[in-house]
Amino acid sequence: MENKNIVILGAAESGTGAAVLAKMRGMNVFVSDNSTISPKYKHILKEHAIDFEEKGHSREKIHTSELVIKSPGIPDHATIIQELREKSIPIISEIEFASWFTEALLICVTGSNGKTTTATMIHRMLKNDGRNAALAGNVGESFAFHVALEDPVDYYVLEISSFQLDYMFSVKADIAVITNITPDHLDRYDQDLQAYINSKFRILNNMTSHDHLVYCADDLLVTGELHRRKPEVTMHPFSIEHKLERGAYTDNNTLIFTINKIILKMTLEELALQGKHNTYNSMAAGIAARLVDIRKESIRKCLKDFESLEHRLENVVTIHGIEFINDSKATNVNSTWYALESMNKPVIWIAGGQDKGNDYEKLHSLVNERVKTLICLGKDNSKMIEAFKNVVDEIYDTQSMPEAVGWAYQLAEDSEVVLLSPACASFDLFENYEDRGTQFKTAVKGL
Repeated sequence: MENKNIVILGAAESGTGAAVLAKMRGMNVFVSDNSTISPKYKHILKEHAIDFEEKGHSREKIHTSELVIKSPGIPDHATIIQELREKSIPIISEIEFASWFTEALLICVTGSNGKTTTATMIHRMLKNDGRNAALAGNVGESFAFHVALEDPVDYYVLEISSFQLDYMFSVKADIAVITNITPDHLDRYDQDLQAYINSKFRILNNMTSHDHLVYCADDLLVTGELHRRKPEVTMHPFSIEHKLERGAYTDNNTLIFTINKIILKMTLEELALQGKHNTYNSMAAGIAARLVDIRKESIRKCLKDFESLEHRLENVVTIHGIEFINDSKATNVNSTWYALESMNKPVIWIAGGQDKGNDYEKLHSLVNERVKTLICLGKDNSKMIEAFKNVVDEIYDTQSMPEAVGWAYQLAEDSEVVLLSPACASFDLFENYEDRGTQFKTAVKGL
């Protein structure tokens, strides 16, 4: 691989990590970003003497590369990607690239919802048990950054998005987790749900009967696809609807794990994270941990003590009896469904953003039952307003976070909840979902 000419498209977390790894492995690296590179990543590139450009692409350099590592944020229909394909230049993801340089056991987590929480739980269980493990991928630092540190670990827990999976070819998960599949990112898949499902199932690539798949037995899209594909992997389902001989299930308010003949039982009240979606996340994480022989005590401790992650049903503050909850990570309809389902007070709901081909109809009954007022937040809220105009009595149209939070505070009463759970991507008004959540918290605390 030394002296190979590598081009990296995109200079955010994954691209910069890949650049550093490639440079440290003796490759000729050029980084090209069509937008402005943030000062943080520009500093890292300069520190490692990596050649880069921003606000445009130098075609001559890119078209003569031997390998391109693509940021997951760049869509397939981008002109630069089409040009590379015409020239038959290989394109891979940063996850694929980093996997070439590690011998660690890989626990790979994907799904439409819950993958960050599940991956973080698995990592916490490994650490609780004294294992040498790192958490990377679509959460925290990039996989490539970790591998570049040259501080080998025994386990990588990787959260992997569909966009990263699309450009993974030789990666083999030792343990794969599919939390669920619901329609999401269909704008990137030509509104083709099967194309999106195919993308998620790439996590099974290269796996054998010696490897393990953890999956939700209650998810009809997942189980239907497994029935059709019949992969040669060892399967470990989890369910809140059925008793299972192997995996995890709930029965009479008790969570039961049966993996490697060891049974672990906990009451649902003992779980730190409440709600159906978090029961699923807890089951998936516990199964994965038992598959690498994590002690029952380490699993139990994590499930009892685990704190909610930032931007995921995060309690911000209570003001005059009004509870403010930041669920900015809810970038699709299914995530928002779980958020609304877990509310037991009247809701002032802040939602909207960059629509991804969303079908809002599945939210209608919950919104009608639990939402008092809808505050739409986005550059163009027309689709969301149309979807809920006959479902909720009050709808407000806003274009900034301070405006949305201001209306919410004015309209909410004691013992009600202001819930930011957008059901949409954030890129119309914000840098990402973290920026959106941070701006929400800033606006709330400014009250």
